[in-house]
Amino acid sequence: MALTPGDGPGRGPDGEELPLRAAVFDLDGTLIDTEPRNRVMWARLFAAHGVPWDEELIASFAGRRGAEVLAELLHLFPGGTVEELFEQVLSYGTDPGLPPDAPVPGAVELVRSLHEAGVPLAVVTSGLRPYAEGLLGGLGVRSLLDVVVTAGDVAVGKPHPEGYLAAAGALGVPPAEAVAFEDAPAGVAAVKAAGMTCVAVATTLPAGALSAADRVVADLKEVNVVPGPALRVFGGR
Repeated sequence: MALTPGDGPGRGPDGEELPLRAAVFDLDGTLIDTEPRNRVMWARLFAAHGVPWDEELIASFAGRRGAEVLAELLHLFPGGTVEELFEQVLSYGTDPGLPPDAPVPGAVELVRSLHEAGVPLAVVTSGLRPYAEGLLGGLGVRSLLDVVVTAGDVAVGKPHPEGYLAAAGALGVPPAEAVAFEDAPAGVAAVKAAGMTCVAVATTLPAGALSAADRVVADLKEVNVVPGPALRVFGGR
């Protein structure tokens, strides 16, 4: 069922339909726009240690497990450990003045529509379970999800497909018959490596950075559930 750009009947004014047996969502930047907040937290970590950084570097962390990012950058933090640095960056989450979190437009409505259509649902996130459960509870969709795969549930994080393969296995659906939603290149790579169709949401990065996805939309208002069930995707390619 996985599509490549140009496959299928074409979008046209009525959009393009993608059949599915399961839907899998990333969390940060896909269901809830936390990336501006996360970028400020990373910037504060670098500033606290006098480590040079730029927006491009921090943007490259999107979709990845924080501990794996820090393991690669540990040489910039003499004397620090991954565990200490990760705890420090998480501690900034309680600082005042951070950008507020907000649901990605159309996200909650899409999850609810899929649930009502009887589509099995999962989330695959690079966040830790307490963090993920808190965000999903705040969105009011946790009870609608059949499976939540978090950073602690896999040996290797995105762009490795382990999390998406685990979700498909838990849902009992072949990966090729699932559609997954992502907002970052690492996540898109994980979805495609798992053999799923990928709809990328250009909330965190420009659409051009998500070109490896099968379809790119501005937000989840451009995705509707239709009888079948299937997804009708508007906008983007």
